[in-house]
Amino acid sequence: MGIGGVISALIVGLIIGFLGRLVAPGKQAIPVWLTIVVGIVAAFLGTFVARALGVEDTPGIDWIEIIVQVVLAAVGVSLAAGFWGKKQVR
Repeated sequence: MGIGGVISALIVGLIIGFLGRLVAPGKQAIPVWLTIVVGIVAAFLGTFVARALGVEDTPGIDWIEIIVQVVLAAVGVSLAAGFWGKKQVR
């Protein structure tokens, strides 16, 4: 993956993080920077999982890969909100 791929993955990660936050149930009391980090991690993991499942690069939009990324981001945002909330209570 070249520098263009890394930059595009980071941009996609930003978007995925916010989509994951929208999809996650309840209110997430976490900062925006944590949402972005979760989205970036979910974008990389989602791509890895989609490739492991056999989803190959196709011309156009890889909807299955995006769905996997958003689901992972929603799970990550929910987990981060749970841990962040516990940290703030102390």
